[in-house]
Amino acid sequence: MTATTEATVTLTDQVVRHIVETGFDAIDGRAVERAKVRLIDSLGNIAAGHRAQGNGAVMQLAARWGGAPEASVLVHGLRIPAQHAAMANAVMMRSYDFEAIGAEGPDRTQVAAHISGTTVPVALAVAERQGAGGKDLLTALILGDDLASRLGVASGFDVYGGQDNTGTINGLGGTAVAAKLMGLDREQLRNALGIVENQLAGTVANIFDQTLAFKLPMAFAARNAIVSAELAELGFTGPVDAIGGRHGFLDMYCAQPAPEKITHRLGEEFYADCVIKPWASCRAAQPSLDACVRLATENQLDLDAIEQIRIHVTPRTLAGFVGQPFEIGECPEVSGAFSIRFTAATALMYRTVRPEHLTVEHMDDPRLQALLAKVTLVDSLPPHESLTAEVELLLRDGSRLHRRVDAPRGDIHTAPLSEAEILDKYYANVEFGGRIGRAAAEEAVATINKLESLEDITALVKLFTPAHP
Repeated sequence: MTATTEATVTLTDQVVRHIVETGFDAIDGRAVERAKVRLIDSLGNIAAGHRAQGNGAVMQLAARWGGAPEASVLVHGLRIPAQHAAMANAVMMRSYDFEAIGAEGPDRTQVAAHISGTTVPVALAVAERQGAGGKDLLTALILGDDLASRLGVASGFDVYGGQDNTGTINGLGGTAVAAKLMGLDREQLRNALGIVENQLAGTVANIFDQTLAFKLPMAFAARNAIVSAELAELGFTGPVDAIGGRHGFLDMYCAQPAPEKITHRLGEEFYADCVIKPWASCRAAQPSLDACVRLATENQLDLDAIEQIRIHVTPRTLAGFVGQPFEIGECPEVSGAFSIRFTAATALMYRTVRPEHLTVEHMDDPRLQALLAKVTLVDSLPPHESLTAEVELLLRDGSRLHRRVDAPRGDIHTAPLSEAEILDKYYANVEFGGRIGRAAAEEAVATINKLESLEDITALVKLFTPAHP
């Protein structure tokens, strides 16, 4: 193939050169520490997620597929081909909508995204297969997260536009992770990105209809990323400019793309998910959830004394999937995680929403049902306040309690969780999962904290992989 000249350098060429040529030493310490936090949070979510509805079927299918024992299905211990292990781990991670979110860009801009749910499973599976060390894993993960985040911001993604970008930008970012760990050269990575472009997909109909399929775009992206890198390694070719070319990502998936955001300060800033969720629910439900937590924490609430619960949101939020009436459907975990009414009522009861609350047992609780009957959503906030909510509690004695939240907790820039809160979430998720002991969970944290010195990532994987029968 003729060498690319400066006059014909494509957007994909610029990205590919950056990913192939950037090593660990070029990445700043802040980006490394953030990646470690996302790894810890991800492992906790996977540990909890193995219990979730439908995941047993995924594990049965993965076992039936069989194949080379390249990588581990965490928590279960099954060893299968890397692409299938990554897919299974991503399904578990997505299950309670508790994973890291929020693709960031220049000047702290942010769009809805769930990048880590694909990139972390890809990184762990490919690193285990390759026998890679911690420094290599961190480098690949940071570069892949950065690409996916830049694509998310450049796409102008609209969460209510119909597509689900957990199956689009994640596929491209995950491919970068796999290719970096596999040591692909620039031409091979360019081809891998072109190959995965043929597999980008996802619809938010999964969430509107409250189905278990909401987990799959992220998981398919993990599987497809590894397959694409493997095909490119073996000589398969793909479109020349998968990102910026005619019928490339920006052309096919973005109504108002801003390609300049993909290369802005490329190699100087490393973007990623910037929200560590404090609660197991959709981020669009968390402003009102946060307000309810604060009301319950700041007041001696008698739940029986509440006459009405008014939650003020934007018109688009009310019309979106989180604004739907709450019903215990065929997939209760999905029904609960994507409902403002449910998460607000649960927060008033428990000052939190965790995986154990996304159950039929809690949903059938008469106290919860009584609170749900009092909830009214009002579309009174201006359109630009999508991460704002106001909650009013009208009490039996005629008094009124009110709380407004403009910056829900978890965003590292505006309302970060403390290190202790992040670890509390992690250990609670591990305990909820019931398969990984506290000692192993603590050792995993210690290992991740010094991950750049780990020679083989298998040592970390084994801590979250009990012996498989």
